[in-house]
Amino acid sequence: MSRLPAIFLVCLLFLLNSCSGDRVFEEFKPFESGVWLATDSINFELNEVEVSNRKSLLAIRFNETYKFSNCYVRIICQDSLNTILENRLINMPLFDSKSGKPLGKGFGNSLTKYDTVPFDLDSRTKKVTLLQYMREDQLSGIEAIGLKILK
Repeated sequence: MSRLPAIFLVCLLFLLNSCSGDRVFEEFKPFESGVWLATDSINFELNEVEVSNRKSLLAIRFNETYKFSNCYVRIICQDSLNTILENRLINMPLFDSKSGKPLGKGFGNSLTKYDTVPFDLDSRTKKVTLLQYMREDQLSGIEAIGLKILK
């Protein structure tokens, strides 16, 4: 029986170490009304974050009221002088096109889908702006949008 507490302690330390995170930045911007307006620009300030040579992920938290299978998002990266370094439109699938099953993970009716940003953020990037490009003034079913930068 004396080995049981030691084994438990080792497992607990391993679990806590694995939860320390593989990210240098992660932030979600919620939409209180569950609607992403076409006029909403979502800004992430990266002034204190070193972004070069790091994998970046875009995240969309959505629910069952979202009526499309994908979401087009414009990503605009700017430096400290607001010069545009990158301006791209990406397509992020949220549901399987054949079965209609959601591609995100979560619980209840709220799911989060992560997708890799298809370009490397420049070391000069200090601000990332996200805009929805779905030809809808009010994109309902979107709960939050986030940006994650891994170590």
